[in-house]
Amino acid sequence: MFINKVENTGILALDLIDLKTKLDIVIFDIKALLYLEAIVREKEFREALAQLDWLAFTDKAVAVVCSVDAIVPPWVYMSIAEKMYASAAYYDFKDKAELELDLWTHNLKLMDLSHFKDQKVVVRARPNIPASLYMLATKRLLPLVQTLMYGEVGMPKVIFKKDKHR
Repeated sequence: MFINKVENTGILALDLIDLKTKLDIVIFDIKALLYLEAIVREKEFREALAQLDWLAFTDKAVAVVCSVDAIVPPWVYMSIAEKMYASAAYYDFKDKAELELDLWTHNLKLMDLSHFKDQKVVVRARPNIPASLYMLATKRLLPLVQTLMYGEVGMPKVIFKKDKHR
């Protein structure tokens, strides 16, 4: 009879990849809305805004960027946000990678971790997971878990073990 020693450890796994956003992330470059792709002229800018199909951003995360070196007054970003408000799932003035990390972080902050209370927990090792997510997972799990580990259930590296005399 085959005995699965990994299952018998009682270790629970948290896989941060499961918290990565499922939203489609698109880039919105305001460069095309600028006069000569360089400066903001209010009349032309507002006309360009009015002509855009904002429904194209429905249920998407939008990374708003300006790929040219231009002086952009804050009201421009407010105007873009007002237009995106009704359709986009999320939007912010940052590049795609930063926006993805924000959404990932947000998902980890909202995750209910109560089922990890007093358990042995391993945060799975994965390539391309930002270090900040491992740090946030540690911060959230430390007050809950009996033991915190990194790696795989079969060969974890112990990070923290609660003192039994607490």
